[in-house]
Amino acid sequence: MKSGSKKVIFAALAGNTLIAITKFAAAFWTGSSAMLSEGIHSLVDTGNQGLLLHGMARAGRPADETHPFGYGREIYFWAFVVAILIFAVGAGVSIYEGIIKVLDPHPVEDAFVNYAVLGAAFVFEGAAWWVAFREFQTDKGRAGFLAAVRDSKDPTIFTVLFEDTAAMLGLFVAFVGIAIAEATGIAWIDGAASIVIGFILAMTAVLLAIETKGLLIGEAASPRLVSTIEGLVAATPTVRALNELRTMHLGPSEVLLALSLDFEDNLTAGKVEDAIYALEVTIKGLFPEVTRLYIEVQSDRHHAEAEALALAAAEAGEKAPDDGH
Repeated sequence: MKSGSKKVIFAALAGNTLIAITKFAAAFWTGSSAMLSEGIHSLVDTGNQGLLLHGMARAGRPADETHPFGYGREIYFWAFVVAILIFAVGAGVSIYEGIIKVLDPHPVEDAFVNYAVLGAAFVFEGAAWWVAFREFQTDKGRAGFLAAVRDSKDPTIFTVLFEDTAAMLGLFVAFVGIAIAEATGIAWIDGAASIVIGFILAMTAVLLAIETKGLLIGEAASPRLVSTIEGLVAATPTVRALNELRTMHLGPSEVLLALSLDFEDNLTAGKVEDAIYALEVTIKGLFPEVTRLYIEVQSDRHHAEAEALALAAAEAGEKAPDDGH
């Protein structure tokens, strides 16, 4: 796991801890529903950063007999848990608190305290957001924002970036809600702001869940890696055909690569071994993230026959009658 990921999480953790304490103090002092929602939001974010750090530590464990490919994908699980917590706790409590305030409105007291806290929180959140954004910019290169999020295999950075973006939007909504409630005397506006904050968190959680779900069930390596390896195989004179190339991320910086190659028929076993070794050295030299590499020697005819058998077996399984169990 890259040090940049930890830097982003630690920055967000420090900021959210201070902000959560300040927001809760302001909410209890002024009775603002929107501020209470913001405090809950920051508390959830603080816990989420702790979960991401826990996930990074778990993912860094070496492979063993029960997990021969290591624990790298555990960070994807904890990132998915973070998305669920944002939805269930952050969004749920904010919407609930807002509905209670709308049904039983009461004026916000000493609104200046809220403004001061929101202003300070915006500065802290903005600093944490900037750290996450710069790290994300470094990783994404020339790709567009949405494409970079879809292609990213490190959920820690875009999770913190999404959280901080939602936090800054929430701060703006809370500020506007409290200001309108104070200016008009319509106390339920403060509760409405809390509901809007809840929906912002819900949308953030859904986006994070969609992105981390793909990583959790297994995503392929980048198209650049795949096309480069295809070129290397095509340029290997002893290889007659590439039957199959499959990749899967075992973690943000760990890739499993499996190749099925058809070698020239007149080669000795030693020549085939030399060709495989040369390919392995070249591939791992170009892509250190390829931590697991498996090369199968198989004629294209046998590979096609094996694929046909596998397809027939899958179709037979789908057509098998349901025994009721």
